[in-house]
Amino acid sequence: MIHGGAGVILPGSMTPEMEAAYIAALNVSLEAGAAVLREGGSALDAVEAAVLTMEDDALFNAGLGAVFTAEGTHELDASIMDGRDRNAGAVAGVMRVKNPIKAARAVMEKSEHVMFAAEGADAFAQDQGLEMVDNTYFDTDRRREALDRVLRERARTAADRHGTVGAVAMDLEGNLAAATTTGGMTAKAAGRVGDAPLIGAATYAENGVCAVSATGHGEYFIRVGVAKTICDRVKLGGEDVKTAAGVALGEVAALGGDGGVIVIGGTGDYGFVFNSAGMYRGWIDASGSGTAIYGQDDAD
Repeated sequence: MIHGGAGVILPGSMTPEMEAAYIAALNVSLEAGAAVLREGGSALDAVEAAVLTMEDDALFNAGLGAVFTAEGTHELDASIMDGRDRNAGAVAGVMRVKNPIKAARAVMEKSEHVMFAAEGADAFAQDQGLEMVDNTYFDTDRRREALDRVLRERARTAADRHGTVGAVAMDLEGNLAAATTTGGMTAKAAGRVGDAPLIGAATYAENGVCAVSATGHGEYFIRVGVAKTICDRVKLGGEDVKTAAGVALGEVAALGGDGGVIVIGGTGDYGFVFNSAGMYRGWIDASGSGTAIYGQDDAD
């Protein structure tokens, strides 16, 4: 399962060409993850593969095409978690590593830590031999126009606050994994970190319980601890994943936030749950696949 961000995404808000481009990009991501699983690969490899395609696609707010900070630069966040042993890695505020999700996985596998931030995170990624780029690599005209508008109007739309991408997967052995990556919030203050790199807020995975990746207004997802809340309600309360996700997002809404989650349970049950107008999303398994953009529909 994948998501490409949630927000006020309404029918008619995009041209048919833009809508088709998003659907095509979601299918590319799904196929990248599915190709790993078909070959007997791990859930961890699958979620990384799925989000990498979105980090490299300027349609999404992750990697290339990330939003600008108020200072006109890019600061990216990512996290990944392995349900087998709850090992996890994350980076926050990276500015030079081309694919933040690769840096997050390197933190998990190549260090004794869970999170690196800012210059230290970029330096660690470079030391691990990951591809580095100039910060301007992430620039796009569309995001520059959004920054100019927010700075001019001194206000953000819901779309300006959202844009995280993520994936969750279950492999042939029943292992779960989750990954989340983002460029953050348009015109955010330098140094601001949202929920995407925080284990338990946007990302969580535990075998036999659930795997979650979230997208939305990060400050509220942090305060609720959305991903861990969902998994704990499944684990300790016996709730199904959709019910648990609905309760967690209800807490987000009560505080004034919105967004959504993708979640797979320990037995393979899954759900797309969101309280925003839409969420770019898709799923694929042995029986088929589906994608959707707008409010709850048959893909859910």
